[in-house]
Amino acid sequence: MLACTSAAATGAGPANRFLGRLILGEERPGGMFRVLRDDYDLADLDGGAARHLPPFDFAFVQSGSAIIPFRRGAIPSTHPLWEYILEPGTVSDAMDGFSHAQLPFTIEERNANCMHYGVLDFDFRDDGAISDVSYAIASETCPYFKFDMLGRSAASYRREPVPDAARIVRSYQGEREHWIPAKPIEALATDYPGTDPSQFGSPDEVDPTDMTVYGVIVDGTHYVGGCHTRASLYPFCAAMDLPSYSLAKSIFGGLSAMRLAHLFPRALHERIASYVPDCAALGSWDDVTFENELDMASGHYLSSFPLADEGSPDMQAFFLPEDHASKIAFSCDHYPRQAQPGTLWVYHTADAYTLGTAMRGFYEAHAGSGHDFYRELLALPLWRPLHLDPALDVSRRTYDAIAQPFTGYGLTLHGDDIAKLAIFLNVDDGHLAGKTVLDERQLAAALQRDPRDPGLPAGSTLVRYNNGFWAWNAQATLGCRSPAWIPFMSGYGGIVVALLPNGIAYYYVSDGGSFAWAKAAAEADKMRPFCDK
Repeated sequence: MLACTSAAATGAGPANRFLGRLILGEERPGGMFRVLRDDYDLADLDGGAARHLPPFDFAFVQSGSAIIPFRRGAIPSTHPLWEYILEPGTVSDAMDGFSHAQLPFTIEERNANCMHYGVLDFDFRDDGAISDVSYAIASETCPYFKFDMLGRSAASYRREPVPDAARIVRSYQGEREHWIPAKPIEALATDYPGTDPSQFGSPDEVDPTDMTVYGVIVDGTHYVGGCHTRASLYPFCAAMDLPSYSLAKSIFGGLSAMRLAHLFPRALHERIASYVPDCAALGSWDDVTFENELDMASGHYLSSFPLADEGSPDMQAFFLPEDHASKIAFSCDHYPRQAQPGTLWVYHTADAYTLGTAMRGFYEAHAGSGHDFYRELLALPLWRPLHLDPALDVSRRTYDAIAQPFTGYGLTLHGDDIAKLAIFLNVDDGHLAGKTVLDERQLAAALQRDPRDPGLPAGSTLVRYNNGFWAWNAQATLGCRSPAWIPFMSGYGGIVVALLPNGIAYYYVSDGGSFAWAKAAAEADKMRPFCDK
């Protein structure tokens, strides 16, 4: 197991045991906030709030050398810009009877998906004595806001029982037991002689300064590269909280639609207008089906030029509001009807939001109001048996009583989660313990395994889009005699998860706007040929 991909181990552990709440107080003088990129002047918004951490008052449980947060996943905050995601860290013995704790944490942009990675350091004793807490942030996955932050805060340690402490420890131990075996990316050369590991995460395709992490999943092993910060190697690579951005259109939108179609065979033929009153009131959505919306083919758009609508400043009217009423009003009404549904692909995150709203309405019509369709369609029946990280149990939602999941972005992943999902889809064909849990026809179409349903051209004859998944024809690039369609998931800023036809998966998470992975595809083909030459 990689040192940088391991979080804390459990065992006998150090002399002191943390049990209770860690509370950060006033900031000490002498901190540093260095802006590297700030496209929207966020550093000075709201009186410079971005330069300060949100309030911190959270419970932790220690087991051996592991210190585990009571709450996982994105945590809503009163801070105007940041919200925390907390991950398990380590405890070791220090000087003068103290123990030293290191806690990985992420600050995620409120109502968005940008992530900035940090570590908290402090010393403590069982009698409640605690040092100041120092913190450092020196990396991110965020195309438009990059900074380094160093600081120190006064702290207090309130020893008190933590609800469900034993369950929290058991759950964390179970997480570790089910991690996919991981090795450094360089080990590919040993395990698969003749393979050139440098072709994965190649600096010719992704600038190393923009790379967060990358990996190759082959024969049940996760080969990991990256995890560098501007200061050093990130010490908690396996706990790095990765944004989904539009990977969620596949993982949330696509898989929940396939799950609905498995449970209710006619579900994807349902009409958007039947479950979204804002769309129904316009009269132009009456014949748009769930599947049309999943395919980004609602027939509603301003420009059919690839990604023109999505890249328009108009989209701020969708992304910035925090309430469901504003988001769904934009999604239904902003784009006029110009084509027959199902005939033309036009990419809209707003369409994914509309689909999520409709699927929620459909599910609640069958299961009853108050049922959470993300939790009951994905988190419980899929994420749990796949042993995905608890951070993925939480989806970004509107900040109102409706709490509508975004569907098209807003999930939190770890590298291990990406590896498990790749195996689940690309090797196990969407089966769990041999049982079908997704609609097999819809999954086959998404993975380009059904020639009767290839999807629609997505801005190029070499790219398709189907059921929330992309596909690239690598025939010309790899020199194949026949088409070589590779399904993949893609996220804003430079995130790719490629599900190669030979069962190998390659992913990278970056934020420099690069979506290049031909070198990786060619090297994977050398390892296990899928291109007929």
